Amino acid sequence: MIEIINSGGVTSAQGFSAGGTYAGLKTQSDTLDLGVILSEKMANVAATFTTNSIESPSVSVSRKRLVSGTALGVVANSGCANCSVGEQGFTDAEEMTELAANFLGGTSNDYFVASTGMIGVELPMALIRQNLTNISLESNGGSDFAKSIMTTDTKSKERAVSFMFEGKTITVGGAAKGVGMIHPNMATMLCFITTDAAVDQNFLQECLSEAVSSSFNMIDVDGDQSTNDMVLVLSNGSSNTSKIDGNSDAAPMFIEALQYICVELAKELVRDGEGAQRLIEVIVEGAVDLSEARVAARSIASSLLVKSMVHGGDPNWGRIVMALGKSGISIKENSVDIFINSIHIVHQGTAIPYFTDAVISAMAEDTVEFKVSLNNGEFTATAWGCDLTEEYVVFNSAYST
Repeated sequence: MIEIINSGGVTSAQGFSAGGTYAGLKTQSDTLDLGVILSEKMANVAATFTTNSIESPSVSVSRKRLVSGTALGVVANSGCANCSVGEQGFTDAEEMTELAANFLGGTSNDYFVASTGMIGVELPMALIRQNLTNISLESNGGSDFAKSIMTTDTKSKERAVSFMFEGKTITVGGAAKGVGMIHPNMATMLCFITTDAAVDQNFLQECLSEAVSSSFNMIDVDGDQSTNDMVLVLSNGSSNTSKIDGNSDAAPMFIEALQYICVELAKELVRDGEGAQRLIEVIVEGAVDLSEARVAARSIASSLLVKSMVHGGDPNWGRIVMALGKSGISIKENSVDIFINSIHIVHQGTAIPYFTDAVISAMAEDTVEFKVSLNNGEFTATAWGCDLTEEYVVFNSAYST
């Protein structure tokens, strides 16, 4: 059984330190924009990256680092995406890892690099060279790191949980950012997860890939997909417990812990979506397979008409049916049931009597849940989105000016 750690984050696990500083990449002088996570010893590492065919050199360099399967830490910046800047982007991303190694120890190959912010702008390397060593790494520095990777986020996103194994406590913690350019197959989001468990590298990658598939790949803010996405997990074994692999007694608990961290952080991203006022949770059950359940849930959560309907508190269930139908999955229309915040409004594809004012009132809650029962199979999936507001349009109409 996992336990939630209050105010936990990326330094909740043993053997990790982190910190952040203001380096001048952002215009606000009171914000953090450059951060580092460091493991006290070499850690096994797993990662997933953006599927956008145009990717930041920071992502490309980190892809190369993943080949070794081990790392000491990560250096990350906000305020600049280091994307679409030519070969200079690769030079700068490599230099960031070299600067981290010179400051923290090890070699440049021991560090991942992540960037987020404006596309088409070169990293201000003079500022990074000057300020990286100003970072004070602390065992409780996870919050500063979480703040240093924020862009248009209104708050940092942090979570940590623990469980017992061999009479010792194992902890999994994480921090994430991203509230715009968010769409399935990750988004303009970064997520960094740490654990003091000793996890087999291949098993770690398997667990992360599945956790991302059911969390970060199931969220949507605006239908756009970033060039800089990264989810990274470091496992340093500082709990001094046996190695966890697929045959370990601790495997189910580790999977549950990692899944919890990813899902909760993913939900926080869409809850804080640019201009968002409500979280949308879409549960599709009774699908013929897991893939179809996920496709259907994502289609509904990402529909602009559904998002607008939630913003207006309008129980226009026809938009849910539309988004379900366009997903291309196997559907028997006369078998579909739809619920809005547990209120049954459609049965076997046809509207049934319901009290409209009750549904409108339910849609005014902070979380609006759509449950769609396909009654066509045994598989279920959940996706998350947020309402589309006027604030989103205003904010993004002048993002670079």
